Amino acid sequence: MAKAENKARSGAAPTDPVALARSTVLEGVGREVAASFPGITRLGGQIVAALYLADEPLSMDALSEELGRSKSNVFANLRGLEAAGIVERRRASGSRHDAFALRGKYPDVVVGAYLSRLRRVVLDKVNLCGRALEMLGDTRGEEADAMREKLTSLQSKYERFATVFELVPIADGPIDLEEVLDGLPPNILGTVATMAKRALGLGPRAAAGPKAAAGRKP
Repeated sequence: MAKAENKARSGAAPTDPVALARSTVLEGVGREVAASFPGITRLGGQIVAALYLADEPLSMDALSEELGRSKSNVFANLRGLEAAGIVERRRASGSRHDAFALRGKYPDVVVGAYLSRLRRVVLDKVNLCGRALEMLGDTRGEEADAMREKLTSLQSKYERFATVFELVPIADGPIDLEEVLDGLPPNILGTVATMAKRALGLGPRAAAGPKAAAGRKP
């Protein structure tokens, strides 16, 4: 029974409803994490899903058997997940081997890690534009002026994004999104959603615009 179950998890199409649901979760989370974190493959996302579905931390051997992949591939992805702040290793007293677990709730831990990465990317791009502008210096000419205009505009955008991260600080570690949302006053989310819709041209005024225009006669 156990061998058949492991075979289903490692490649053969499962027919048992539980195994099918499990396979669907592994594949879906695998694609999600791989698309969000450079250097982490779909297997890394499947490790995240396996750890979420497990009732306890799993060893590298257990993950290798669970997912039907080599220990070297599992280890490489575990290192990437540790670096991203999604997974942590633990060692029980008296144990000779490490086990691995998510650093926080799923999907909160993945969202938190992604936001932390996004903040680092934004700050890096602010600095990148600054370095490029310093290299450009006071050089004049059509090409230099065009480059300076683009870099200045790009730096300004990234600085605005950086301001958002400063106003809404994000800790480098797992966050409890449900706790954060539950702690907000009920009207805050509605107000933010309304403002975002208006900024994107999706608010009531934008929706009424075409109707009003259609109703006006030339």
